[in-house]
Amino acid sequence: MHSLILASLTEPIVDFATNVVGDLGLAGIFFLMLLDSACIPTSSEAIMLFAGFEVSDGRFTMFEIVAAGVLGNIVGSWVAWGIGWYGRVELLEKHGKWFHITPKHLAWADRWFERYGNAAVFFSRMLPVIRTFISLPAGVARMPLLRFSVLAVLV
Repeated sequence: MHSLILASLTEPIVDFATNVVGDLGLAGIFFLMLLDSACIPTSSEAIMLFAGFEVSDGRFTMFEIVAAGVLGNIVGSWVAWGIGWYGRVELLEKHGKWFHITPKHLAWADRWFERYGNAAVFFSRMLPVIRTFISLPAGVARMPLLRFSVLAVLV
């Protein structure tokens, strides 16, 4: 029963991803991976799985799909990181009361991220769903872009 519900939820996403990759090729892989890393879950597993089928059919090389996937992933991560970085003040000033975020909470999160942020980003990038969203708190916590980028690409 649970697998039927899960399949009904994921099937449209998988169909969309396979159609975009089939129609747009490497640009589709880049675009979908960008969306996935910019906090819009599009199932990177399905994207790269279908891209792998395209390699086996001879349409692309393994290098091409990996390069398109990595580039899309890092650019999307930069988008989410930037939203966190530049939206930090907005979050606190306009929406802090809704999320119960105070300057004290933000200072605590900054200290925590300074201490554990490298490991949090590195290991979170290995976990489905979480990897999609870790870029946003990295930006909010003001993790330097170069350090963030290296940690994001290593995984």
